[in-house]
Amino acid sequence: MAKKISKRKQALLAKIDKEKNYSIEEAVKTIKDLKSANFDETVEIALNLNVDPRHADQMIRSSVVLPHGTGKTVKVAVFAKGDKIDEAKEAGADLIGNDELLAEIQNGNINFDVVIATPDMMGVLGRVARILGPKGMMPNPKTGTVTPNVAEAVKNAKGGQVNFRTDKKGNIHAGIGKVSFDENQIKENLETFITKINRLKPASAKGRYITSGALSLTMSPSVNLDTTELMDLK
Repeated sequence: MAKKISKRKQALLAKIDKEKNYSIEEAVKTIKDLKSANFDETVEIALNLNVDPRHADQMIRSSVVLPHGTGKTVKVAVFAKGDKIDEAKEAGADLIGNDELLAEIQNGNINFDVVIATPDMMGVLGRVARILGPKGMMPNPKTGTVTPNVAEAVKNAKGGQVNFRTDKKGNIHAGIGKVSFDENQIKENLETFITKINRLKPASAKGRYITSGALSLTMSPSVNLDTTELMDLK
């Protein structure tokens, strides 16, 4: 039996042409008009890339700092020792430590969004890799979360850094702002995100790199994007 579509969703679907591939400018205007929740919905980008993540050179994992931030308050935990603890504090880290923080994670108390670690702490963090890994929170040099430059990493995380990676089918999902942002802010965040994706194109990836793209809000249907325009963002 077909699932009944709510009146709210019907009203939103009526504002979208599902057969059309929207330009970035059109898509941003459209999703601004799709706000329907009583909270500040996240603007979400979904991409499918023509890569095979089973091959190490085609697994795309990185981060990008968005010019207008994500609109989200990010709680940052840092694993460091010595003078790096003071650096983390000054940069605005919310939680700093090693053994005590490790015990909290082992007990399932994860009340933070991002984990940053200095390289000398990665051996210790190996003990909680099975907990942080599946949540996408294990520090990684590719996302700038394993670094001796703790202050910069904390500031980036607080200031709008988005970490992303392809799943097994080459899909990438990320939040790139809030519906309360103005159109230009959303557009610039989106273009910055896509430009980074294009720069990461593996040399071994053949054919059309971005096979599909869509923009949506937390509670809205998606708007299909013109992938040719996306791939032109260098």
